[in-house]
Amino acid sequence: MRAPAILAVLAPFAALTLGACAEGEAPDQPAPAPAAPEAVLGGVTLTEPLRVIGTEPFWAVNINGDGLVYDGVDRPEERAPNAGPQIAGTTASWSGQTDQGRALNVTLIETPCSDGMSDRTYPLTARVQIGEEALNGCAASVDFLMNTDEQGQPRT
Repeated sequence: MRAPAILAVLAPFAALTLGACAEGEAPDQPAPAPAAPEAVLGGVTLTEPLRVIGTEPFWAVNINGDGLVYDGVDRPEERAPNAGPQIAGTTASWSGQTDQGRALNVTLIETPCSDGMSDRTYPLTARVQIGEEALNGCAASVDFLMNTDEQGQPRT
């Protein structure tokens, strides 16, 4: 006789529990992870095509989704894969090995830069290590370079 008495007491709770499930209430789900913040340094979105340049000697590194492409006056073009930037505070860096077997490391620093040959101020300072050679230069998005003149004013 005790079992029917216990069932009589528990039956309303069972009905409430089943009713909640029938109404589509799911058990607590973890909240979706927040979207990763966009990689921005010095106002430059690092996932956009970037151009890193230097003078004396003239050289450049183009950074885009296809990879890192290094070249310069009297220098053969070298390509390395783009694994994306590693961001730490006010710097971002890319590292890889070129198709010529040399290490290529590009570091961009959130500091304005002048190339020394124009009046343009670039939003980022650059350090490039290619093999044993260390180079200093400036960097900006390709969009910035295409849409501003040598004085950094919008092209009209």
